[in-house]
Amino acid sequence: MGIILAFIALVSWGMGDFLIQKSTRVLGNYIALFYISAIGSVVFLPFVYRDIPSLFLPDHSFLLLMLTSLAILFASLLGLQALKVGKISIIEPIFALEIPMAALLAAFVIGESISLRQALLILMIIFGIIMVSTKHAAELNIKIEKGVFYAILAAILMGSVDFLFGIGSRETSPFLVNWFISAFLAIFSLCYLILTSRSNELIQCWKKEKKLIFGIGFFDNLAWIAFAYSMLSVPIAIATSISQSYLAIVASLGIILNKERLRKHQYIGLAVTILGAIALAYITEE
Repeated sequence: MGIILAFIALVSWGMGDFLIQKSTRVLGNYIALFYISAIGSVVFLPFVYRDIPSLFLPDHSFLLLMLTSLAILFASLLGLQALKVGKISIIEPIFALEIPMAALLAAFVIGESISLRQALLILMIIFGIIMVSTKHAAELNIKIEKGVFYAILAAILMGSVDFLFGIGSRETSPFLVNWFISAFLAIFSLCYLILTSRSNELIQCWKKEKKLIFGIGFFDNLAWIAFAYSMLSVPIAIATSISQSYLAIVASLGIILNKERLRKHQYIGLAVTILGAIALAYITEE
C-alpha cells in the first residue's frame, strides 16, 4: 500500500507542478500559494478538528510541525519562483536533489540505511542535474539557466521537509500534518497579500481562474496526503524516491506541450536524471 500511495503522489505531483508553473505566471507566487494551502486546510479540517488540541500537549509535536511549516514555506516560495522564471524541463530535474537530501537525513538521523546501489544512483542523479542545469557544457564560464539557483535551494529545503514530514506523520497523523502546514501557509500568504494591498486580487483571480485554482489545489494536496501515508509503511528514503520520480512526467510535459528547446547535453542530462530517479525508486535496502 505504501508503494501504491507513493505512485499516487508521483502522478499527482506531476500534474500539479505542471499546472503550478502556469498558475505562478497567471496568479503570482503568493496568490497561488494561498489557494493551494487554503484548499488543503479546508478539505483536511473535518478529519483533524478533534485532534487539534493534542498539538499543544508537551510532546514537542507543535514545535516539529512549526519547523516543518517554516521549511516548506521557504522551499515553496523558492520553488514557485524557480518555476516562474525558468524552463520547467530544466527546473524539475534539479528538484531531484530533494531525493538524496531526504535519504541522507533519514540515514544519519533515524538510521535508515542506504545501499551501495542507492548511493551510486544518487551520484548519477546529481551528475544529470549538473548537465541539464547548464547551457554551455564545454565552456569554462558556464552560463546557468534562469531559476537554477532558486531550484537548488528549494530542493535542499524540500529534502529536509520530506524528512520532517515523515517524522511528523509518524508522531501525529498524515492528515494532521497536512492540515497544520496548509493552515500555516494559508495564513502567512493571506497576511502578506493584505500587507502589500493585494488582497483584492484574490477575488479577481478566483473569478477568472477557477478551474486552474481547483486543479492545482486538488493535485498538490492529493500528492501530499498520499506521500504522508506512504511513509507510514515504507522508509522515508524509498517513499521520497518513488514520489519524486514525478519529474519524468513534468519534464516531458514541458518539452511536449510548452515546446521548450534544450541543447543536446541538456537532453542527455535530463535522461540521466530521470533514469537515475526512477531506478532509485525501485531499489530497496539490501
